[in-house]
Amino acid sequence: MNLVDRIAAGSLRAKIVLVIASRSDIAGIAKAEAAGLTVRVVSRKDFASANEHSDSIFSICNVAKVDLICLGGWLQLLCVPDEWLGRVMNIHPSLLPRFGGRGMWGHYVHEAVLAAGCEQSGCTVHFVDNEYDAGPIILQRTCPVLADDTPARLAARVFAEECVAYPQAIEAYQAGKIVARAPRP
Repeated sequence: MNLVDRIAAGSLRAKIVLVIASRSDIAGIAKAEAAGLTVRVVSRKDFASANEHSDSIFSICNVAKVDLICLGGWLQLLCVPDEWLGRVMNIHPSLLPRFGGRGMWGHYVHEAVLAAGCEQSGCTVHFVDNEYDAGPIILQRTCPVLADDTPARLAARVFAEECVAYPQAIEAYQAGKIVARAPRP
């Protein structure tokens, strides 16, 4: 909804063509529909493999003439075809490469940051490749970890940074300031 709000306010020049969810019970579906966005649910359980699931998603994006895919809260492995490498972004609630990878999302990340005794946390916008949270980093924003933090309090500060970081990354991409190209054969 951050991107929707920024587009509506005119502070982000972009158009959301389509929202794809991997489950029908995601709260963001109702929010996206209320904002007038086209929503498609492409459930992972309907496919025999992650590759087939991913192929379906990219096929839908190709038909919709999507330029850039921005993941948010996407908890599935997305198998990115070569022609889409450098055109799929994700936001992660830690300073990657720390606290990333399979199973590291939401409160799990913030609990791990606190358990490690970090003095700083933040978020990372990165290009998606075919491993969890391993693609090239586009940008990071930081925030302090406070002595009396709980995972929820830390998450709120990290989320505030995410709301700034993602639009910045999209703008940098649009301006041609960041480019990650598909490998050449």
